[in-house]
Amino acid sequence: MRQTLTRSMRDGISRLGLGSAAFWLYGKAAQANPRSVVANARYRREGAPDGLPIPPSDLIFLVAGTADISWFLDAGAMGAATVKDALKRQRIEVQDLGAVLDFGCGCGRVLRYWHSLPKTRVCGTDYNPQLIEWCRENLPFGNFTVNSLSPPLEYRDAEFDLVYAFSVFTHLTEALQVAWMKELARILKPDGHLLISTHGESYLHRLNAEERQRFTAGQLVVKNNLSAPGSNTCSAYHPAAYVQEKLADGLTVVDFVPEGAKGNPSQDLYVLRRP
Repeated sequence: MRQTLTRSMRDGISRLGLGSAAFWLYGKAAQANPRSVVANARYRREGAPDGLPIPPSDLIFLVAGTADISWFLDAGAMGAATVKDALKRQRIEVQDLGAVLDFGCGCGRVLRYWHSLPKTRVCGTDYNPQLIEWCRENLPFGNFTVNSLSPPLEYRDAEFDLVYAFSVFTHLTEALQVAWMKELARILKPDGHLLISTHGESYLHRLNAEERQRFTAGQLVVKNNLSAPGSNTCSAYHPAAYVQEKLADGLTVVDFVPEGAKGNPSQDLYVLRRP
């Protein structure tokens, strides 16, 4: 009952065009929460364990949905571990890759954990120029660019051994998802890998009865698709059949781990390879 009420309130706010404003207000409240302020004080005083700068609270909330620095750092570490483990299952070590792209890198939540790779070119791109500006100023080991809401990227064909996109396809319309899958396949080397996370069956509680029926039938469900695609107010839900049979067109799904995108709570993980 509570989940149904919360879902109805969220959908109603978005239909009224107030989703972005509500998200902004929620972010301000989260940043001012006394518990968060106290918990974050030690990190602001002592710094992060990796020695790298910590983003300001508003940027942390924008990419993590919380102002909690501890969760931001821990979730990023889990995301990096997810990448490493997924590659190991393909008999690949991340430190052996020539070039890696974090598509939708935010303020370096996962990318910061590649700072010690000895020979890998680390790149990040994001739709939000404020996030990229912070990365350029604070994560000098990476190369960062701003992308548009739709393709293309400024990278060459077959430039990357690995591209990963966590919590990106979860916030795009179907047309944008199809376009970006083709673009990311373009910049992958032959036998290169693409990792994406999606909202799968563990997020069914967010869907109403009609949306659940479509999801169960193998259809992509995009809620509030007219409400700022690419932002948190637009959310997409992916049945496994849709990803494997439609979205992955031209790529080979070599691994699927339900709820396997650690650091992105309960999101599914897909590992795709370019033939």
